[in-house]
Amino acid sequence: MRRPEVVVGIDVGGTTVKGGIVGVDGSQVVSRSIPSPGEGGPALLDAVRGLVTDFEADARDRGLAPIGAGVIVPGIVDELGGRVLYAANLGWEDLDLAGELESSTGLSVTIGHDVRGASLAERRVGGARGLPDFVLVTLGTGISCAITASGVTRIGASGAAGELGHTTVYPGGEPCSCGKHGCLEVYASAGGIARRYRSAGGELGTDTAVISGRVRTEELATRIWGDATAALALSLATLVLLVDPALVLLGGGLSRAGETLVAPTLDRLAGELRWRTPPPVRVSPLGADAGRIGAAVLAMDALGRTDLVERWPADLAL
Repeated sequence: MRRPEVVVGIDVGGTTVKGGIVGVDGSQVVSRSIPSPGEGGPALLDAVRGLVTDFEADARDRGLAPIGAGVIVPGIVDELGGRVLYAANLGWEDLDLAGELESSTGLSVTIGHDVRGASLAERRVGGARGLPDFVLVTLGTGISCAITASGVTRIGASGAAGELGHTTVYPGGEPCSCGKHGCLEVYASAGGIARRYRSAGGELGTDTAVISGRVRTEELATRIWGDATAALALSLATLVLLVDPALVLLGGGLSRAGETLVAPTLDRLAGELRWRTPPPVRVSPLGADAGRIGAAVLAMDALGRTDLVERWPADLAL
């Protein structure tokens, strides 16, 4: 009897490595996350290798046949060559990630960019299913975006398209870790919001989930959150005028704030656009799973199983 086939999807981040096993029919098998080694570099590579190997063994123990893996990472990625050219937060530079993982697992491994991978998941099985023109903005420790136009997600001449977090919203504003001043990431990322809240007198250790919960009941939280949504709306207004998306999806950890994030952002966005109707702004339905699902989709595409992905359920989550 032929064993059911599965693929492995891995989303590598500076804080967490998330992964899962997905059947070629879109069935959910198992998911697991591990903390990323703080030092990154070779230690992180070993952790990723170990997670892929564990998933491969787990699949075989379940009577399944693993046929490939997709791995997505932040930074500058040579997707065709399977190499990570530069990922500062991971401590990786010019790393043949596909080769390293294939030699230790025996699986065919496809490498992709994290936000573009999440965007692929949204377009194929998530909140932008079937839409040829949309933007996914991920709001986490940093901010990035993926722009999909006419069904193609833009990579850019150097592979670095989508660095929305380092567009300037307030010239001469607060300093950013990139060396500039007034970047969107300073004001509207999860890290930026928490830092600004603490710097303005908020208690140490307060995260964005707590801050968003205090909006409208605490003056400081309301002001800092208002700064964030205003800055985000300014960047989105420019993005909308440039690429005219049918939909803006918000992902990443900060998107868990839901309407507390969406409503003021959309209201300010409408004011910035004035002469045209803004596109819908919605929270990603795949949430934190978008990355690993996108990695699984990459693996399926590389294996020539694209037609099967089109039949995956709309509510797929790991």
